[in-house]
Amino acid sequence: MTPLRSWAGRRLLLGAVQAAAVPALVFLLTEALPGDAAVALAGDSPDPQRIAAIRAAMRLDRPAGERFLEWALGLLHGDLGSSLVTGRPVGSYLADGFGPTLLLAASTLVLLVPVSVALGVLAARREGGPLDRLISSVTLAVYAVPEFALGVLLTAVFALRLGWLPPTAVGGAWRDPAVLVLPVLVLLARPVCSISRLVRAGMIEALGSPYVAQARRYGVPAARVRWTHALPNALAPAAQQLARTCDWLLCGVIVAETLFVVPGLGTVLLDAVAARDVPVVQGLAVVFGLLTVVLNLGADLLARRFAPRSAVAA
Repeated sequence: MTPLRSWAGRRLLLGAVQAAAVPALVFLLTEALPGDAAVALAGDSPDPQRIAAIRAAMRLDRPAGERFLEWALGLLHGDLGSSLVTGRPVGSYLADGFGPTLLLAASTLVLLVPVSVALGVLAARREGGPLDRLISSVTLAVYAVPEFALGVLLTAVFALRLGWLPPTAVGGAWRDPAVLVLPVLVLLARPVCSISRLVRAGMIEALGSPYVAQARRYGVPAARVRWTHALPNALAPAAQQLARTCDWLLCGVIVAETLFVVPGLGTVLLDAVAARDVPVVQGLAVVFGLLTVVLNLGADLLARRFAPRSAVAA
């Protein structure tokens, strides 16, 4: 077995263990949530008999281990449970919120990758020069601005003062695509800063490496050296950061979705926590956790493929 296949096998095994651990961790954390779901659902002046009836209906009177086994077996069959508040399947909440979140995430990623790579490569080519210092200063300053503050600032300037863009996403992006501009800008700001700085650092290191120097001695054109030889190795750490960004986007960015009234997965999760709707919280958390495991696994494999010289921890 080759070293690459051996490493990939160990990494896949670790990913499988992590995926199996996600439901157990989610169940333990939701069990540790303060308060009692039965009391919350019983109303402001709950009757003890009503609370007992709700607890029996929710099966909260059964041992935690028994409830976990039943829930985990349901997960294996694709059953995420039903909402305690509405009785709807948790899968329907995912279906409702996934579309808006996926649209925001895809729109952000379409701009994120080319802009980040272009800024990183441009800064690396002018290392130490005015353009490099300008890009580094601007990205550092933008990264330091909290998402909520940036969203409020962009809304105040471009929506309320200038009137160029809608202040919220009410009405849907299909009717007016302009409602996506401000949320996408908020979601784009910090990832562009972090990924472009990683690409810059990776490009500077790659351009100073022996294999790039050897390619130059052989007369390989500068553009080919930069884009074919240096860039793939510079993308290894950026690919891992991009996977974390995809996870952050797909799992619902609560700040952006709340600020611009986007009914995505983050908003669904926030509403479920507020309503103490435990099955919805558990179902969404399991999906988010599995997405995190899969995306990080893909990032490690991609980084290994781009830069086999780099040591990627299994």
